[in-house]
Amino acid sequence: MAVKFEAVRRMALALDNVEEGTSYGTPAFKVGGVLFLRLHQDLDSLVVRMDLERREEMMAADPEVYYITDHYLNYPVDTGAVGAGSSDALRDLIATAWRATARKRRGVRRGGV
Repeated sequence: MAVKFEAVRRMALALDNVEEGTSYGTPAFKVGGVLFLRLHQDLDSLVVRMDLERREEMMAADPEVYYITDHYLNYPVDTGAVGAGSSDALRDLIATAWRATARKRRGVRRGGV
């Protein structure tokens, strides 16, 4: 099932304390002022905060969906096609990025989708 960016927006905004803004001129989502998700400037991919180990696992498991650009090689993020994969997998990925980011910010209530 293809996932459109509007669905991504709804998933992100359903999480607690999420603010929508921009990053590199594209829609971005932050929790506690820290970016955890944004639309890549190619407008076909997402940039999602995650640890480097998980990124490698995801890229190995499904390289058609998850990949990294040279710009992000040394940053704890992954990129992936917006329309690829299931909406449930994407919801889990967004929630995981949100939790990892929210945990680092004091005063942000833990919750979920």
